[in-house]
Parts: sequence; C-alpha cells; structure tokens
Amino acid sequence: MNSSMVNKIAKAKQYAEEPGRVTFRTLEVDFDGDNGLHRVSLHEDHWHCSCDFFTTWQICCHTMAMERILEPMVKTKQGIPELASV
Repeated sequence: MNSSMVNKIAKAKQYAEEPGRVTFRTLEVDFDGDNGLHRVSLHEDHWHCSCDFFTTWQICCHTMAMERILEPMVKTKQGIPELASV
C-alpha cells in the first residue's frame, strides 16, 4: 500500500478518536420513537422535532437524546424550559 495512504488512514483513525474536532451545524434524522417516527433536525444551533411535545415546549426526549448521542460534536445545548405554570 502507498505510504501516503497509510498516513491518511492513520490520521483518519486519530481524528475518529477525537470527536470534539467535529461540530455539526446542520443535521436531519428520522428518530424511531416509542410512539412513531419523528423528524429531528439541527440547524444553526437550534433543534426542531416533529413530535407534538416539541411544539409546546421547544424541547423533547428526541432532541435531548440526539444531544447525548452527538456530544461533544453538537456545541449547542437546549435548556429545560422553566416550569412556571406547573
């Protein structure tokens, strides 16, 4: 194998072990939740989900799960909304 290719493979392995080098800016996935399929997206540090809960709270278990899965590659964190009305 070409020595340049060997070096690139070694560098790719190093990079893969350092996920903090990567920052997702735009992402869209289908999330298979317990109650059906939901479209979850990240665009310019803002999450969105097609589930009904997200519509009201602007956060849901699907977006929170995606933050955990992609940490540390997603630099934005959605805070849990204030529960003023509870």
